[in-house]
Amino acid sequence: MDDFTLRPSALPTWSQRTALRLLNLAGWTLRYKPLPGPHGIAVVYPHTSNWDFPIGLLGKWALGLKFRWIAKDSLFRGPMGAIMRYWGGIAIDRRASMGATRQLAQTMLDEKWCWIAITPEGTRSYRPHWKSGFYHLATTARVPLLLVYIDYRAKVLSVADTLTLSGDQEQDMAAIAAVYEGRQGLYPDQAAPIKLAPPRDPSEPQRRRA
Repeated sequence: MDDFTLRPSALPTWSQRTALRLLNLAGWTLRYKPLPGPHGIAVVYPHTSNWDFPIGLLGKWALGLKFRWIAKDSLFRGPMGAIMRYWGGIAIDRRASMGATRQLAQTMLDEKWCWIAITPEGTRSYRPHWKSGFYHLATTARVPLLLVYIDYRAKVLSVADTLTLSGDQEQDMAAIAAVYEGRQGLYPDQAAPIKLAPPRDPSEPQRRRA
């Protein structure tokens, strides 16, 4: 175990210790390093299974930190919507513009403490690249990234690696890829390559969503 590995005895409350013990009983180790500030974006990768959610939720409860997370608005419909929001969920419209990104950045900065978790793949199925929303949000708000991984091969949930973006996308994505190197989701073949989608050609008509 490294210096960032958490043990139940190190946690202050019964509920935190219970959540960590449940993770440990399932064979998981939780790594944590104190966050660099009160605001930031937590990038969660790889995301290939529904099991990522309960594992991540137990980790969130063990740390006692009120991480917020973003998901498509359709998941917040019906009775589950209130529960999802109680657990820290923020519903977003996938058609959101950069104006919505600026608004979300300001909303985050207006709060005393706000870290937002984002899965840049945007889906559990294979994609050829990452969505760029996390990058635009972090650079717009000028906040650091927390690079979270759920490594099923090593059974490690890590909330320890942080990165301040330079604005050079190629350099930043290489630094991100170095942290995630060798980390495997439950279904490794479904993990997206760690690269941003190429910018859309403005001369092409914008695809309309139903």
